[in-house]
Amino acid sequence: MRDHPHGETGATAGPHPEVWTGRATNRGQWLLALGGAAFMALGIELAVDSAWASGVAPLVMSVVGCIAAGLLVLFGTLAFVHVSVKVDDECLEVRCGHIGVPRRRIPLSQVADAVFAPCVTPHQWGGWGYRWRPEKGTAVVVRRGEAVVLRLWDGHTFTITVDNAETAVSVIRARLTPKASGAAR
Repeated sequence: MRDHPHGETGATAGPHPEVWTGRATNRGQWLLALGGAAFMALGIELAVDSAWASGVAPLVMSVVGCIAAGLLVLFGTLAFVHVSVKVDDECLEVRCGHIGVPRRRIPLSQVADAVFAPCVTPHQWGGWGYRWRPEKGTAVVVRRGEAVVLRLWDGHTFTITVDNAETAVSVIRARLTPKASGAAR
């Protein structure tokens, strides 16, 4: 867990903000992105400076394989370098990476409860990224640490690793309470 400076968006003191935002970052994935860039560079080097006497087919397969593997690793890791979460009066929105894809928007009307998870690890979910496990539900895991677990009315769960998750849970619960009391009338 991390220390959260006073006055940070979503701080627990006082009334909840109109829009709560949170973020989690995994700087370690930049190393994997560099590996993907190295594969791409190798593919380009093979294409430009090829002295293969064994034929064109093996050369093309090597070039395409290196570039494809490089792109897959590069974009797959950059998509999950960070996650941002926004909670407003109507929904929770999760955006991954620099371009915000994949993105998931969950209306709060579909949320039955929000629970704070003090330690979620990539190992529990089978790695980093957007994950699904039949016995656990769906998750966006970008690093080890605290997380928000949403329990949806349809029985599914959605877990997001985000800094200051405890505050996010209290903000979500505060927005769920008026709807539950209004429905009871």
